Amino acid sequence: MKRILVTLMAVAFLATSALVSVAADGPEKVLYETKKGNVTFNHKAHGESLGCEACHEGTPGKIDIDKAAAHGDSCKGCHKKNDGPTKCNACHTK
Repeated sequence: MKRILVTLMAVAFLATSALVSVAADGPEKVLYETKKGNVTFNHKAHGESLGCEACHEGTPGKIDIDKAAAHGDSCKGCHKKNDGPTKCNACHTK
């Protein structure tokens, strides 16, 4: 009985650690649904290449992106500065 209890506690600890790790790093990808086609934002790749502070101020958290922000400095402006895609179909897919 002790083995089962210890095993269950170990599994619970590892699962909790894994969830905290994912929450701290954010999701791997984020999907934005738009009329022109969905935009899949690769959060992990952007974070690895630019760092969290490129988009997040202070403690990282969810960022709500609207059309004006995406087509302005938040996304397209950054893509222009960093040689990212700027054509509509490069980000929007149907």
